[in-house]
Amino acid sequence: MKIVITGGTGQLGGDCVEVLEQQCEIVSLGSKDLDITSRTAVERLIGEIDPQVILNCAAFTKVDDCETKRNLARKVNVEGPRNLGVAAKKYGAQLIHISTDYVFDGRKKIPEPYTEPDETNPISYYGVTKLEAEAAVRGATDNHMIFRTAWMYGIRGQNFLKTMLRLALNNPTREIKVVSDQFGSPTWSYRLAQQIARLIESGGQGTYHATSEGYCTWYELATEFFDKMGVPHSLAPCKTEEYPTPATRPTNSILENQRLKEAGLNLMEDWQNDLTEFVLRFRDRLINEASEGLT
Repeated sequence: MKIVITGGTGQLGGDCVEVLEQQCEIVSLGSKDLDITSRTAVERLIGEIDPQVILNCAAFTKVDDCETKRNLARKVNVEGPRNLGVAAKKYGAQLIHISTDYVFDGRKKIPEPYTEPDETNPISYYGVTKLEAEAAVRGATDNHMIFRTAWMYGIRGQNFLKTMLRLALNNPTREIKVVSDQFGSPTWSYRLAQQIARLIESGGQGTYHATSEGYCTWYELATEFFDKMGVPHSLAPCKTEEYPTPATRPTNSILENQRLKEAGLNLMEDWQNDLTEFVLRFRDRLINEASEGLT
């Protein structure tokens, strides 16, 4: 099977390349290789490669920047997936697209999770573009899978854990305030890549939630991470209103992998178990990367 992975050098895309290349022929495309916002470029390159699957890991994920860079966010997050969907249908490929918890408003009572059929209602522009992307994919091709995930971290790219580590290493005695009233399921990008591979193998169709099992707050996640890393730190919990951001975040980002479980295909692990394995694999690399440039 030949699979094109857009955003193949990013956090999730890189892990998908690593997992899927064991069984499939992979063509990994970064933004320099393909501008997904250009329908002409997308159709030409997909036609040349002729894949059976297009896995779209490309997105504009800077949530706060989406509030001010709306044209760019819409082009990458909506027009890009639509272009890929049109090309997928034209050339007989399946499109797999990555979505997010931000399509929900997060107002469900903690710890009630969101399931795939629940009503969507984004409260940030990033969430708006990701919801519109889902509609664009569904409208472009029936042969698709959409994976909604949340609180993703991995060894590539930037994420919450890497930011926390840089702050702690830069000044171990400095108190770091971390939000303690937002809840979600920290999800390892490598585990999600394995889940995507399993659904490709089984011929999945439609929309799936795919996050780690269990849930926590950002403060609890940071505390657990530092404890496992053995890094000195000083954390203080704070409320969302104490840490204002341009984009509004959902209070409840807990997703239930309902469809995966119903199909007997859920590979997602407890978030603490995955965090332990992540640290065991990458502790030294994480510290070296975070320490670069620190004085």
